Amino acid sequence: DRDRPGSTIDDLPVSTPGGPLKIQKVDLLQSRTSENRRSHHTDEYECDDLIIRRGQPFQICVTFQKEFGRNDQICILLQQGNAQAITLPLVKEFDEGNWGCQLAEASGQNVIFWVNTSAQASVGKYQLSVKSSGGICSDSKLKVYILFNPWCNMDSVFLDNEAWRQEYVLNEIGRIYYGTEHQIGERSWNYGQFDKGVLDAVMFVLDRSGIAPGSRGDPITVSRVISAMVNSMDDNGVVAGSWSGEYADGVNPVSWVGSVDILLRYHQTGCSVKYGQCWVFAAVTTTVLRCLGIPGRTVTNFASAHDTDGNLIFDVYFDENMKPIEEKNSDSVWNYHCWNDCWMRRPDLPGGYDGWQAIDATPQETSNGIYCCGPCPLLAIKNGLVNIKYDCGFIFAEVNSDKVFYQRQPNGKFKKVHVEERAVGHHISTKAVGSNGREDITYLYKHPEGSPAEREAVRTAAKYGNKPLAEVDTDESSDVSLTIESQDGFNMGSDINVRILLKNCSSSRRSVSLSMAVAVMFYNGVCKESFKNETCDATLNPGETKAVGLLLSYSEYRTQLVDQSAMMLTVSGIVKESGQKLAKQHTFRIRTPDLVIKVHGNPVVGQQIVAEIIFQNPLQTTLHNACFHVEGPGLQRPKIVQVGDIGPLKTVSITERFTPRRAGLRQLVASLESNEMSQVHGVAEVMVRDN
Repeated sequence: DRDRPGSTIDDLPVSTPGGPLKIQKVDLLQSRTSENRRSHHTDEYECDDLIIRRGQPFQICVTFQKEFGRNDQICILLQQGNAQAITLPLVKEFDEGNWGCQLAEASGQNVIFWVNTSAQASVGKYQLSVKSSGGICSDSKLKVYILFNPWCNMDSVFLDNEAWRQEYVLNEIGRIYYGTEHQIGERSWNYGQFDKGVLDAVMFVLDRSGIAPGSRGDPITVSRVISAMVNSMDDNGVVAGSWSGEYADGVNPVSWVGSVDILLRYHQTGCSVKYGQCWVFAAVTTTVLRCLGIPGRTVTNFASAHDTDGNLIFDVYFDENMKPIEEKNSDSVWNYHCWNDCWMRRPDLPGGYDGWQAIDATPQETSNGIYCCGPCPLLAIKNGLVNIKYDCGFIFAEVNSDKVFYQRQPNGKFKKVHVEERAVGHHISTKAVGSNGREDITYLYKHPEGSPAEREAVRTAAKYGNKPLAEVDTDESSDVSLTIESQDGFNMGSDINVRILLKNCSSSRRSVSLSMAVAVMFYNGVCKESFKNETCDATLNPGETKAVGLLLSYSEYRTQLVDQSAMMLTVSGIVKESGQKLAKQHTFRIRTPDLVIKVHGNPVVGQQIVAEIIFQNPLQTTLHNACFHVEGPGLQRPKIVQVGDIGPLKTVSITERFTPRRAGLRQLVASLESNEMSQVHGVAEVMVRDN
């Protein structure tokens, strides 16, 4: 604990003449450069009120109208909203982790008191008053924000690792991963949890949720409420989701570059902000968690199952000729899906489930009638313990479902013809601590693929979920193998070549009849109708491998693409001699160019500098209604710059002037959106000096 300087109460005169002890003024010592704010790790918040973390002492200075005496009594009152005020008595020694105040030093009429809050205090905005024998000093300016405290070992969000606290509580910039498991893309995001107005917006979110003041000290309840409130489904929450491709009455989800604009808009209007998709829900959730002091991070799961019927199986249906039946394929595997991990103890569960918990703010399925998901311990997900609360079964299916292929038989019934184990839950990713690298955290969510422990987890989940595991009839030989190869990341505007490899592992000739279908795919796994279909026959000698090529020209796909520029190739076929069924699905995405950002000048707090943002249109077509979104914590408030149309292969450059507000390593983040192309991002690091 900290040294507490100054006189003890025993050094003071017993009492002083002059009647009751009246209070002249109270100073919360709340300036951003104060010891209070620095020692509580809240000096970055762009807010002039006192912000402290629970379970840790802070100082206030009280000026009385006469000298303070040894027998004088005062107490401090803290009141949250209309709740019962909490009384903090004057004590000789703190009961650690509990409410109280203690004399630090007295100098005539000025007395500094240590004030301690409970490590279980409800988080939120409090009104502070000081009461003495001469009355009570209460002023609306005496506001105190109390937050969770990952630095306090009695707080249930305590995180005993300073590098992790710097990343998961104090870092304002993150990386979010997207794309496909074969082609992982990344983008920067401005969490901006310390930006002006964000703390009040987060408090507004909690107020809107209706969570009782007494429950606001429990991170389990608070994180579950956050997962419900960030989406708009049933509580008029922060972000309205849309996967329609039509965003004319709002912002295209891929155009947001940070959470600040979204939270401020929500606070100002009280209406859900249009529009978001999974990474927007997850990124806003990270901002809210970190702003409140709960360690949090944004997580991406590649090939993420959305199991609509809760059977831990992802079903794909084909007709008699092994062509996909599009209208029957309702389960979806998202190319990727983003959610959050948050760090806390779980005293409501048996031992061993403390640490990282998953929560998911994207509205997919209801939990106890509300669109929320989690918190669920990662260890429960890893071991298939789907009865552990909350919502373990849903998250388990996202990372563990098997893909089962069915063929329609002549009698109209469907027969299981192929099971692809481990089809989902790959490269689970988050930004690494202290760097911009990608950390693969799949090992926290699942045992190694194919290991006995991993299959046991699937069996456990099936047992608890009361669903049988998928098995395939093994009355057919499987001596021909099918694999799909595609290069990493085709550039927008280029033609695409995909190779399908067939290998005959038998000692006889094999004739294969193949169907290939290409469909444009929303990132949530929903495919539009296939726009290119080809069939071919191949004859393979014993032991032979043969490649079948598929060419997709830019002119064929350019009018088809949706937001995330992803496509799915479904290859299916039948081996004539043996009746073996072949089936494989492969997703790939088209890469968009990056923005180039150049910062000119010497960045100093309070002095204007210039950034140049450059974009080259790679297409032979005009981009209509183009605009840039620009922001950066401590540098630039969120801003939209309209640039109109950008001609074929043309380069456009805009100049932005901004004045850094805070020192340190900062990032300027930008994106471009237009009718024809979005998902274009850029980022520049800026080291800002104090003036």
